[in-house]
Amino acid sequence: MTGRRLAIALLAGLATLAACTAAALLLGPQPISLGAALSGVEPDRAILLGLRLPRVILGALVGAALAAAGVALQALLRNPLAEPFVLGVSGGAALGGTAALAAAAAAGPGSILGAALGSGVSVALGASIGAAGSTALVFALGRIGGKLVPEAALLVGVVFNAFAAGVITVVKVMVPPEEAARLLYWLMGAVGYATPATIATGALFVGVAVAVLVAASGWLNLLSLGDDEASSLGVDVGRSRAIVFLAASLATGAAVALAGLVGFVGLIVPHLLRRVLGPDHRILLPASVLFGAAFLVLADAAARLAFLPLGSEPPVGALTALLGGPLFLWMLRRTEGNA
Repeated sequence: MTGRRLAIALLAGLATLAACTAAALLLGPQPISLGAALSGVEPDRAILLGLRLPRVILGALVGAALAAAGVALQALLRNPLAEPFVLGVSGGAALGGTAALAAAAAAGPGSILGAALGSGVSVALGASIGAAGSTALVFALGRIGGKLVPEAALLVGVVFNAFAAGVITVVKVMVPPEEAARLLYWLMGAVGYATPATIATGALFVGVAVAVLVAASGWLNLLSLGDDEASSLGVDVGRSRAIVFLAASLATGAAVALAGLVGFVGLIVPHLLRRVLGPDHRILLPASVLFGAAFLVLADAAARLAFLPLGSEPPVGALTALLGGPLFLWMLRRTEGNA
């Protein structure tokens, strides 16, 4: 029964992702013909293959990573409000990535060391380390009397986000103006036009993280019951939690390195899917990967289309915040009402 439900969920996710990808490739401020683009006619070919396709791949990677991390963190905290952005994990990733970029600026962009520190791999590593550190901090300080208290962990995440934002602001003031502009654009939460090397690096990080989380989805079912219950059922709680922590941090770090602070994807997608698919993480997590990718691809396409009435393109992070902020407040009120 579980295998059948998983197959249906995956087929639905793949179909949704394919539909959103097709829409994102064909729609935009500049209309194109698919036939002309595939036949090599310019500028249709350059727009489709050189601009929109890499951006769609980037959006899918970021959406898949954030949705998978959101599901994992919600299971560990046993709280549907947990999400990388809200918990401060994205803030820690942004702080780590900013540190890498600041170090590159200090070394000199033209130097070999500066180029290495400012590369996509270094920024992704810095973001992943920052995400892991902030995750460990949130879960350590969220304990009261030796037990993890979800509300306390969320509060620690909010405070850490404010701290990280303050440090990043100081760094932006200290670096040269061109580096400050690069940081500002990166932190806005925009799916930009990355190089093939950056996309390949991001795909490697996200692929490894998502594969680990999917493999650990059975553990998440037991860990979501509580540490004592999971331990009594034969789960090595410390080892399992550490693996999930690291994988969720790697996924969040890669997403932030690729697109900056895109919030609430890990809240919106798992919440909607949980209402349809139920709480079984063996189904919920892989489905969230596909639907998270589809969601951000579609949201980024909407951000591009917003150029027509607005005259400028808003970052996709602004759109996800407009959707996720009210949802978070509604879920918070509902949680309080059920308490």
